[in-house]
This record gives sequence, C-alpha cells and structure tokens, in this order.
Amino acid sequence: MNSLIVESAIKYIEDIFKDNSDGHDISHSVRVYQKAMDIARNYPECDDMIISLAALLHDVDDHKLFDTENNANARRFLEGQSVEPMKIEQICNIINEVSFRKNRGKSPKSLEGKIVQDADRLDAIGAMGIARAFAFGGKNGRAIEISLQHFYEKLLLLKDEMNTQEAKAMAEERHSFMEAFLGEMEKEMNRIIP
Repeated sequence: MNSLIVESAIKYIEDIFKDNSDGHDISHSVRVYQKAMDIARNYPECDDMIISLAALLHDVDDHKLFDTENNANARRFLEGQSVEPMKIEQICNIINEVSFRKNRGKSPKSLEGKIVQDADRLDAIGAMGIARAFAFGGKNGRAIEISLQHFYEKLLLLKDEMNTQEAKAMAEERHSFMEAFLGEMEKEMNRIIP
C-alpha cells in the first residue's frame, strides 16, 4: 500500500472538513479508515489501497455537506494523485454504496465495499454514534426529541445490516449501549415532561 497517498488523503480531508462540527468531520473519516483497516486484516485477499481511499474519502461528496455531482471532490483528489482510472471507479462505486439512505437493505458488491460500509456504520452506533447524532442535530437546529427519532429511523437498524462477521460482533455491543442510553433518556424525559 502506498502510505504517501494515504497521508495526502488525510491532509485533503483535514482541509475539506476544517469547519465541520456536525459529526461528519476529519475525526469521523479517520475512525472509519482505521476501523476499515482493522476489519480488512481478516481478509488478505482485499485491496488495502482501495479500502483506505474509499474510507477516507467516503464523505467528501456527502449530499448533506456538499453540492457536488459524480463524486467530484473524490475524483479531483484521486486524479491529482494519478490513481488509475479503473481504481478511481472502484473507489467511487464503494463511496456510492456506503450511504444508508441510498442503500437501505443493500450490501455492496465488493468485499472492499462491504468493509468500508461496515466501518462507516460502526461509527454511527454506540457511544460515538450517540455523540454524532446530537452533534448533527445541534448544528442543524434540531431539538433533542427530533434527534432521538434518528435512533429509531436509522441507528437501531444498523446492527442487522452489517456485512462482515467482525462488524456484526462489534455492532452487538454498540447496539446494546445505545439501547441502554435510550432507556435512560426515556426515564429522564418522562420525569420532566408529564
């Protein structure tokens, strides 16, 4: 794997996410990259470079953050790094398969895509997922009650949509933590709101 291109990708996302505080930031992308690489260690047949770049770049064209088409930000970076056109297409295909909203109930075609999707979804649940849900809600002017709906519409569904055995095992613990959190929230909110 070419570590220089990974370092360049990290610098690129540091710049592109520098003013972001809604949970889709440099820290999120690096966590997804690290988790994807952890999962990939169990699959020596996968392409680590494809996984690395897809994980690091998976949010650079997210519709919630950018008004781009055809993965313009990801493509600009990859072309600037002289990545082969075939690999650029593979990376962009994986990026397009990550989104929960666009890919509900669908599993990516490639092993690399499954790994990146799992890594992104793992970062959406558990303690970090809770923090990210409220960071996003706060930045977008949503009341706590509205942010809580996101758990039932998406986050609690993710455990059953993991692709790899490693992600399934990690998701169980994170899912249980969210359920405990939501149970406590319900108790505390019922004390406040008659």
